[in-house]
Amino acid sequence: MDLIKQTNFDFVSQRNKFFMVSLTINIVGLIAVFVLGMDLGIDFTGGTQVTVAFRKNTATADDVRGALAQIGFAGAELKSFGKPGQYLIRINKTGNATEVSAQIVASLQQKFKNDQVDMLGADNVEKKVSSELAWGAAKSLTVAFIVIVLYVAFRFEFVYGVATIVALLHDVLMAFVISALFNKTGLLNLEFSLNSLAAYLTILGYSINDSVVVFDRIRENREKHKGMPLAELVNLSINETLSRTLITGVSVLVALLTMVFIGGDVLEGFAFTMFIGVIIGTYSSVYIAASFVIWYQERVRHKRVGDVKHA
Repeated sequence: MDLIKQTNFDFVSQRNKFFMVSLTINIVGLIAVFVLGMDLGIDFTGGTQVTVAFRKNTATADDVRGALAQIGFAGAELKSFGKPGQYLIRINKTGNATEVSAQIVASLQQKFKNDQVDMLGADNVEKKVSSELAWGAAKSLTVAFIVIVLYVAFRFEFVYGVATIVALLHDVLMAFVISALFNKTGLLNLEFSLNSLAAYLTILGYSINDSVVVFDRIRENREKHKGMPLAELVNLSINETLSRTLITGVSVLVALLTMVFIGGDVLEGFAFTMFIGVIIGTYSSVYIAASFVIWYQERVRHKRVGDVKHA
C-alpha cells in the first residue's frame, strides 16, 4: 500500500549538512555524558536484591515504588513475582544484604501500617557478576555489528557494508547519548541496564532493516536506469521506499509510545530508548547510510581511478 504516491523530495542535496549536524551532536553529546557521568543500573554496578511479601496484598506496584522513592531508592527496580503481593526489589546499594533488606522492610512496614510486610529473601549482586555482564554486553554488540556488516557486504557490495558500519555506529551512539542525557532530567528511568542493552541490539536490527530496503531499491534502479547519476538514483530510491518507511515507522512508534506511558518503570527505559532509536534509524538510512555510498563513490573511488590514470 502506498501511503504517499509520486513524491520527489530532494533528500540528498543537503546530505553533507545533515552529516555534520549528526557528527556534532554525537561528539558534543559524548563529551556531555563524560562530564555529567553515566548512570548505571544494578546489572553493572552491583547492589542488593530483596524479595518481600504483603500478606493482605494492599500495596500495588506503584505504591511500593513510590514508597521506595521516599526512602531514597528512586531508581529501584521492582517486579511482581509468585503470588499476589510478592515483589522483587533491586536497589543500587551494596553492603550487608541482610541489613539493607531489613531497612527496606522496616521502611515499607512503616509506610503500609495496615498490612504485614515479610522479607522472603535477600541477596547481593556482586560486582564480579556485574563486570561479567558488562563484558558480555560489549561482546553482544560487537558480534551483532560484525554479523550485520558481513551480511550487507555479502548481499550488496563492500561500500554498502562500510556505510552500514557508519550508520549503525551513528544510531547506537546517538540513541545512547540522548537516553543518557535525558535520564539526568529525572523524568524517566533510563539507567544503562540489560534492558537498555536489549534496546540497543533491537535498534541495530531495525536500523539495518530500513537501510537494506533502501539499498535493495538502489540496486534495482541501477539496473532499470543505467547511466543515471548516483545521487539521482539514490534520491529516486528513497522516494520510492518513503511510503513503506512511514507506514512501518509510525506503526512502531505508536506501539513504543504506548509502552512508554503505560508500560511502567520496567519497560519505560527500553521503550523510550527504542522510540529514539527508530527515529534515528529511519533518519540514518537516508542521510547517513545512503549518503555515505554517494560520498564514497564520488570521492574515494574517483580519486583511486584518477591516481591510476596518472601513474
